[in-house]
Amino acid sequence: MTDPDFESRERYRERVYEAFADRRQPFEDAVEAALSAGRERLDVELGFLTQIVDDIQRIEQTVGDHDRIRPGERCPLGVAYCRRTIELEGNLSVQDAQASSSIAEAAYQTFELGSYIGSRVVVNGDIYGTVCFADSEERDAPFPEAEELFVELLARLVGRGIERREYERERAERTADLRAEKRRFERIATNSFDVLFRVDTGGRFAYVSEAVERILGYEPDQLVGESFTQHMTPPATADALDAFDRLLDGTAVEQLELTFRHRDGSEVVVEVNATPVVDGEEVTAVQGVGRDVTERKEREAKLRVRTRAMDKAGVPITLADATDADEPLIYANEAFESVTGYSESEILGRNCRFLQGPKTDPEAVATLRDGIEAERPVTTELLNYRRDGTPFWNRVTVTPIEDETGTVTHLLGFQQEVTERKRSEQLVSLLNRVLRHNLRNELTVIQGYAEFVGDPPSDINVGERIRQPVDRLVGLSERAHELETYAARDARPTRIDTTALLESVAADHRERVPEATVLVEPGTARDICAGTELERAVDELVANALVHDPAPDTTVRLTARTVDEWVEIAVSDDGPGIPSMEAAVVQAGEETPLQHGTGLGLWLVNWIVTRYGGSFQIGGEDGTVATLRLPAIGDDQSVADAARRPTVLFR
Repeated sequence: MTDPDFESRERYRERVYEAFADRRQPFEDAVEAALSAGRERLDVELGFLTQIVDDIQRIEQTVGDHDRIRPGERCPLGVAYCRRTIELEGNLSVQDAQASSSIAEAAYQTFELGSYIGSRVVVNGDIYGTVCFADSEERDAPFPEAEELFVELLARLVGRGIERREYERERAERTADLRAEKRRFERIATNSFDVLFRVDTGGRFAYVSEAVERILGYEPDQLVGESFTQHMTPPATADALDAFDRLLDGTAVEQLELTFRHRDGSEVVVEVNATPVVDGEEVTAVQGVGRDVTERKEREAKLRVRTRAMDKAGVPITLADATDADEPLIYANEAFESVTGYSESEILGRNCRFLQGPKTDPEAVATLRDGIEAERPVTTELLNYRRDGTPFWNRVTVTPIEDETGTVTHLLGFQQEVTERKRSEQLVSLLNRVLRHNLRNELTVIQGYAEFVGDPPSDINVGERIRQPVDRLVGLSERAHELETYAARDARPTRIDTTALLESVAADHRERVPEATVLVEPGTARDICAGTELERAVDELVANALVHDPAPDTTVRLTARTVDEWVEIAVSDDGPGIPSMEAAVVQAGEETPLQHGTGLGLWLVNWIVTRYGGSFQIGGEDGTVATLRLPAIGDDQSVADAARRPTVLFR
C-alpha cells in the first residue's frame, strides 16, 4: 500500500527539482517556486533567501508576509536567526525560538518568530547566505529528519542555481565585451593607417585590413589565403619565417622590420608587432599590426650618414637638447672625447659647463649664455679643463637648430682647441714685456755711465760698467731667440729614460762646476713621455741653482718619483733661494703690472714642460725647489697613447 505522506513529500521534492531544471526560467522565479513548495511542505508562514556579506544579512527573496523580512531589508548578523545557521554543515532547526540557545534574545525580540529551520547556501565553495523557513508560532514537536533533508536539498539547489546565474552573467559580459571589442577592432581597422592582420597556423592571411592597399597597393581580398611571405624580399622572408616559428611557440614579436615589394615594384619597409592567439594551451593563429616605416628608415639612413661624418670629423662637435632647461648633451663625437678626455657615458646628459674651471673667464661664459638665450649663433674663446684637470684654450661656436615650426630644439656646438695659438700669443706678449722692461733698465744704466766716457772717475771702470748691461742684454737676446726657436718647432714626444736624463744633466754640471755637488737621488720612476728638449729644461734649473748661490760649494739634488700617471722631477738646492719676485711670477703662472721676471730661463722651462701637457712650480724656504710634472709612459705603452695635449703656458 502506498504511503500518502511519502507521495506528498515526493511531489514537493519534484516541484523544487522542476523549478531549477528549467534553464529558460529566470533564477528569481525558480527561487520563488522552490520557497513556495518549501513553505507548503513545512506548513509554515514564511520562506526566504538571504545573502550575507561582511556580517550583514540582506533579504533577497521572500514567500509569505512579515514586517521585518522583506526583499532588501538588512540587519546585523548578530541579531539574525541565520547567525548560527551558517556555522553548521547541515541545518539549524528550532522548535521553540524563545527557549532555544541557538537563537539570540535580540534576534527573537527583533523578528518574534516562534519556530525556524534553515540551511546555509554555498556558492563555488564560499558561503553565500541561507535558505530559511519560519513561523510566528512555536512547534509542538521538532522538525522531522525528512523535512531537514528537504531544506538541505533546497539550499544546495539554490546554491547551484546562483552558480549557474553567475556563470551565465559572466558569459554574457564576456560575450558583450567580445562584441564590443570586435566593433572597436573593425572601426580601428577601417580607419587605421596601419595594417591589421591575422595569419593562420599554416602561414596564410586569414584577414588583412584595408590599409594594406595604401601601403602595398593590394586590396585585402587579394591577399587573404596567400602566404604572408608572398610579397617579401628574400632576406625579409628568412627573418619573417624565423619570427613565425617563435610566434607558434607562444612568443610575441616586437618591432620586426620586414621589406615588402609594393605592387608597383618599389620596396616598402614595414615594422611588425605580432602576438600568438591562444586557445587553452594551443596557438590557433597569429595576429598583429604592420606600420609603414619606409620614410622613417630613409631619414634614419641619412641621419646615420651625417652622424658618421660627425663621428669621424677632426673637429669636436656636440649636440644639446634645447627643450630641456639644463640643455644636456645628447651627442658628442670622438674628437670631443679625445680633446676633453671624457668618455661618452661621462658626457651625455650633462650641460657642457662641466668643462669650466677656476680660471674660466666669467665674461666669456656670459657671452655664450647671451647668444644662446637670444637664439643666435655665438662664438667665444675660453679656458676649459680636461678630465685630468689640465687647462686648455677652447674656441666655442654654438648655433641654434630650429624645427619646421621655427622652435629651437637643439644647440649645435663646434669646439676648436686653440691652445697652441694662445701659447704663441702669450709667448710673444711675454717676450715683449721682458725685453721692453729689461731693455729700459739696462739702457738707463748705460746712459748713466756714458756721461763719464770723456772724463771717467779714477775709481770707476766705466768701460766695464757699460759692458756688463750690454752683456746682459746680449744674453737676454740669445735666451729670447732660444725660446723662439723651441716655440717654432713641432712637439715631438718620445720615450725618455728618467734616470738617464738626470744623470746626463748632473754629469755635465759636475764637469762645468767641479766645486759644486750635483747629486741624483736613487729612485724607480717610470719613463717620461716628452720631447728631447726636456733635458734643456732640467739643465736650466740646475744652472739657475748654481748661478744664484754665491757660495762655491752649492749642493743640488735631482730626484724623480711616479705619482699615478705622472713623473715628478724635483731640482732642489741649499742656496739662498730664487728671488721672491721671480718665484711669485712663476707660482702665479703670469706676470702682473707690479711683478716682472727679470729673465727668460724659467719661462723657457715652463714652455717646454707645458707643451707636453705637464706643469712647473717653484718655491721653497731653505733653498729652492723646482718641480716638473710630466706624463709617465708604461713599459708596454706606446708614445701615441701616453702623449698628452699641450696645456696653457701660464697655469
